[in-house]
Amino acid sequence: MCGRYQRRSDKQGIAEAFALGHIEGLAIELAPDYNVAPQTLQPVIVWDDDLGMRSLQMMFWRFLPPFVGDPKKFRLDTINAKGETLLDSKIWREAFLRNRCLVPVDSFVEWKRIGPKTKLPWLFSMKDDSPFALGGVWRHWRSPDRKHNMDTFAIITTEPNELVVEKTGHDRMPVIVARANYQRWLEPGSEDQPPIDLIRPFDSEKMKAWRVDPRINNVRNNEPALLDPVPDSNAGGEDGPPDQEKLF
Repeated sequence: MCGRYQRRSDKQGIAEAFALGHIEGLAIELAPDYNVAPQTLQPVIVWDDDLGMRSLQMMFWRFLPPFVGDPKKFRLDTINAKGETLLDSKIWREAFLRNRCLVPVDSFVEWKRIGPKTKLPWLFSMKDDSPFALGGVWRHWRSPDRKHNMDTFAIITTEPNELVVEKTGHDRMPVIVARANYQRWLEPGSEDQPPIDLIRPFDSEKMKAWRVDPRINNVRNNEPALLDPVPDSNAGGEDGPPDQEKLF
């Protein structure tokens, strides 16, 4: 799964890294976020077919299907979507065919379990520290009473690459979309030929990983020091990730 990531870029930095279109009118200011947690509003890149360009939108990190009446009572964990089941699932199929998105990140967290209540966080990023994109799906959700509505998204996961397995033993990792495939991923294209082939482990040779302080397990901690490496021999720490703060 992918339950936490980091984004250092502001709005202008994301626009430059992902070749976005007009952003001057976008009424948001993005401070760096060193501990992005589910059930928060985050910047997501989509394809604007009317304008013919990539655009940035704020979305809620927990995919809410249209049949959800009250998010508080919705029990399915939909921060991630399993890549292998996208086309077979009533929850994910339409979004994967029509509403794919890119989630701009600088690193993401996977945890290594070392005990019944202890998981140690590892960060994974590109070797050159460049921003990169996680593959996602999104959907607009509106409450039955029409009082609440928002765009919501999930990050797609796939089998882990060698680096994730080596450092954490984890059986999943987020889908990383290579720069050359951004446009193909974003544009709807033919529903007979969706980009299912892009759902695969990313090349380990292009990535690096390092252990960080378990303070990152607490969503209330959010500062640059959370990205600092710590000795792998330091096995102390809290269970993680903890319950996330919620908008509902």
